[in-house]
Amino acid sequence: MSVEFKHATLGNGMEIAAEIMPKAHTAAIGFFVKTGARDEVSPLMGVSHFLEHMMFQGTETRSAEDVDRDFDALGAVHNAFTSSEMTAFYAHCLPEHLMKAEAILADILRPSLRVEDFDSEKKVILEEIAMYADQPFWQLYEKALEEYYGAHPLSHRVLGTNETIHAMQRDQMREYFTERYSADNIVVSLAGNLDFDAMVQCIDATCGEWNVSGTQRKYPEATREPKDFSITSDKVHRNYSIMISPAPSADDDRRFAASVLAHVLGDSDGSRFYWSLVDPGLAEEAEASYDSRDGLGEYFMYCVCDPDRREEVEAKMLEQTNSLIDSLTEDDLQRVRSRLATNATLGGELPAGRMKRLGRIWTYQGEYRSLEEDLECINKVSIDDLRALWEEFPMQPVVTGRMRPE
Repeated sequence: MSVEFKHATLGNGMEIAAEIMPKAHTAAIGFFVKTGARDEVSPLMGVSHFLEHMMFQGTETRSAEDVDRDFDALGAVHNAFTSSEMTAFYAHCLPEHLMKAEAILADILRPSLRVEDFDSEKKVILEEIAMYADQPFWQLYEKALEEYYGAHPLSHRVLGTNETIHAMQRDQMREYFTERYSADNIVVSLAGNLDFDAMVQCIDATCGEWNVSGTQRKYPEATREPKDFSITSDKVHRNYSIMISPAPSADDDRRFAASVLAHVLGDSDGSRFYWSLVDPGLAEEAEASYDSRDGLGEYFMYCVCDPDRREEVEAKMLEQTNSLIDSLTEDDLQRVRSRLATNATLGGELPAGRMKRLGRIWTYQGEYRSLEEDLECINKVSIDDLRALWEEFPMQPVVTGRMRPE
């Protein structure tokens, strides 16, 4: 399927990026805001995610019910997400409804932020925090990131805490919104069967008067100190272990090699961890992953096992990690290349997948990379590249944490 890239910048600094696919049967649009938990001051932890919820609580022209009703009338699949580094709002629909979908998204991105809606939605956020607190992995993951990043804002919890959400005031949220949801901090990503020039005019008509704040992300130095911690819970009966080590950032060309290395070590099947831990029954789960961020990155190693076998399983994980670089083969690379290429291609078959990929890339890097270019980079990763990467990022855990039964 032929794909053409186009880009435009509105007078207020809002950027529009598109992958045009004339033969596609659908189209997708997403507003990507470069703001997340890392951009919050600690007392307002969770405001980005809370604000995402508030976008669907109504505007000057639509009630919350109208928002859902209007999307449903288009047959559009719509949703939103908040991470440590960005917040996104998107819709996937038939091409003839793309402009209407844009109008709804642009409208909800200028919410009323009524006090009564704020107070009501605060209860929903607190329930969500309670829900995730019941998930052992999530609880351990958040605690491990806090220990790993310390005073750095990447230690912030996306949902916030009971304390920060309870204390948060509507006017604080409005001030954060005005600064971070400015036109010059937003990328509009488009993909599918669409008229780019017409969409630029459409977006300019709905968003061209949005404010410009000049906001910039801060990049404080991350100081990581070795830590080992354990937490206990009367709600778990298994041992959960997590290990974190430094890795390349989202704008580092070595991110492709880092992804390959993590897959060889800890893919869900066919990896070193799978054959040494999961297949023989030592662990129920044992995986490794690579998470790239804006300016930083991490490797994660994770396992679930019988509490009595925790030391044996953790020792085996470290053994497999330490021997990884000397045991790499061309067969390892070919298997992982094929897996990553398949995943990337599947994600790019639908306009919605391409829209999300393009939005993330442009928000992180401010430049275009085609799917084919990424696939080529993956296919070019060599054993020598992996060895060179290992010299700087040897996957040695800085923080090790575990959750175990009381």
